[in-house]
Amino acid sequence: MEGVCETKSCTTELKSVDFGNHQNGSLMETGLGNYGCSHYRRRCKIRAPCCNEVFNCRHCHNESKVICSLCDTEQDVQQYCINCGVCMGKYFCGKCKFFDDDVSKNQYHCVECGICRTGGKENFFHCNKCGCCYSNLMREVHRCIEKAMHHDCPICFEFLFDTMKDVTVLPCGHTMHLGCLREMEEHYRYSCPVCSKSICDMSKLWRKLDKE
Repeated sequence: MEGVCETKSCTTELKSVDFGNHQNGSLMETGLGNYGCSHYRRRCKIRAPCCNEVFNCRHCHNESKVICSLCDTEQDVQQYCINCGVCMGKYFCGKCKFFDDDVSKNQYHCVECGICRTGGKENFFHCNKCGCCYSNLMREVHRCIEKAMHHDCPICFEFLFDTMKDVTVLPCGHTMHLGCLREMEEHYRYSCPVCSKSICDMSKLWRKLDKE
């Protein structure tokens, strides 16, 4: 993988190259931005020292190789080890390169989101405008906001789209962590931190305050 090769001093004398003229200068720019991968734009590749195979970068290597925890065999990403035959994850997603033995989470891959989610595919739908998966209970009642979860939680600033925590959708359509919402309520904050609209029906609270 990139960055783990042993560094040795070079004893070979290198000939100096003059890049001062226009021709060599143009050569240095040849192919600029046209090579590389989704992680880096570069005009070279690496040879991983662990498997001696060539990749565009270390991330490309990590996405294409996996090591069995039982027999330490490095291999292409797949569910079953090619050496000892063990299942390396009861849930396996070849697109996300994701393994998990705990299938009680009811994992599923959402094609539109491009990632694996939990909770069971039959219990969720993907809203194309919001750009995320919501509970079926919200199909007809949620307010659409473009890329509703493609931002940080307004309270803790953790990215919401791929968070492992529960996310809630406010009546205004904005999203945040459910735990952060509960913390807001504990401090008597009942307005959306993004647009300041009420996050619940305040009529009962107003009536209670009027009586006091």
